[in-house]
Amino acid sequence: MVNTAIARRSSPVSLRVIFGVLLGLLVLSFTLGTGAPAAHAASDVCVANAETACFNGTIKGVGAGVKLTIDGNGQNVVAETDKDGKWNAAVTTAGVYTITLDEKTLPAGVTLKGDAVQERDITLGFTKGAIFAVDGATGEGADNGQSQEQIAAEGFNWDRLAQQVVSGLRLGLLLALASIGLSLIYGTTGLSSFSHAEQVTLGGLLGYTFANVLGLNIFVTIIIVVILTGATGYIQDAVIWKPLRKKGLSLTQMIIVTIGLALAMQYTFQMFWGAKTIRIIKNNPDTFTIGPVTLTFESIWAMGLSVIVLILVGLFLLKTRTGRATRAVSDNPALAAASGIDVDRIIRLVWVIATALAGLSGVMLGLVLNGINWQTGMQLLLLMFAAVTLGGLGTAFGALVGSLIIGMTVELANFVVPGDFKYATALVLLIIILLVRPQGIFGRKERIG
Repeated sequence: MVNTAIARRSSPVSLRVIFGVLLGLLVLSFTLGTGAPAAHAASDVCVANAETACFNGTIKGVGAGVKLTIDGNGQNVVAETDKDGKWNAAVTTAGVYTITLDEKTLPAGVTLKGDAVQERDITLGFTKGAIFAVDGATGEGADNGQSQEQIAAEGFNWDRLAQQVVSGLRLGLLLALASIGLSLIYGTTGLSSFSHAEQVTLGGLLGYTFANVLGLNIFVTIIIVVILTGATGYIQDAVIWKPLRKKGLSLTQMIIVTIGLALAMQYTFQMFWGAKTIRIIKNNPDTFTIGPVTLTFESIWAMGLSVIVLILVGLFLLKTRTGRATRAVSDNPALAAASGIDVDRIIRLVWVIATALAGLSGVMLGLVLNGINWQTGMQLLLLMFAAVTLGGLGTAFGALVGSLIIGMTVELANFVVPGDFKYATALVLLIIILLVRPQGIFGRKERIG
């Protein structure tokens, strides 16, 4: 009966398609790696990509010539407003920057409201705005109603579209590493773990510690991080989740525990690693270009490694006895236990695999974004839940497809919405699709009674 249930859940044709797509992405990833190194080109409008982060804003009514200085991390960039009061500046290193408006360059009769100096923490591939309000501005654009970050959504062109598509694919692959683990935990225990995103942060911070502070090789660092984060999953289940399951706590109570654990982990990270953005590798990443797309070498091998790991996880679930037992527990824990499967052992293994994958995702994200901080996991939590729910709760392959869709949506949203507001589009997409297909893409309709 268990075998029948397992067979009913799997679709060989769909799985072959998924594996074919993943293999194709792997080949594409290493094919792109043969591109020539790219020189950083200046542009009138800064576009965030793998090697660049952008600051921008609009000072309404001041016209052209107002100067701002962006200083920090060994860089000093001077930006000037155009005739509409818009300004933007590109930096090539993640970290905290000081943005200073030169009040001497303001037009006569115009005074600054608030401080002339602001600080912004930025990661490569992102855009952040800085708001400077003024009194007495009467020039062109004083009442045009344009927001401070609207420039981030301007300037559609096909080159930028290609860059955003590849960035979306990259984000989707890295997001899938964490989301698959979250989906496996839900499938085997019914628990939605809000602390799972902090395992991503932990992976990135441990990567910084071993690679940057201790100076270990990055590949040795990755192996150590995967082992350590997997060990935290083992400890969590042994110390927290198994005892709570034995006590018969409801899922709602256990979800509240995961929220408390997430908060505790966040402030532990802040206490030991600080609140600033830190870099796993200090050197600025080397880049290459193929056509209109620019990527770092770290991005390309991170994508390749993600594809390999995702394929191995899929083969484990489909081809091994333990993998089939995992799917049986996910399908029906009571029936699996009656068939002789050690459900507690499978759940323990799932926690180890899930946290190890999340730790790997954290290292990869830290390298690709060239920076990580104590809030990184929290910022990804919505995307992870959106990917898992979109693909179908409890289905690992659904989490993969959902992650790719969410990653692509978030990056392409930059054409429509400004700045980091693009992450909210994941929630909008989730709501729209669930209105049409409530069980998600790969989920099954539940029967009542």
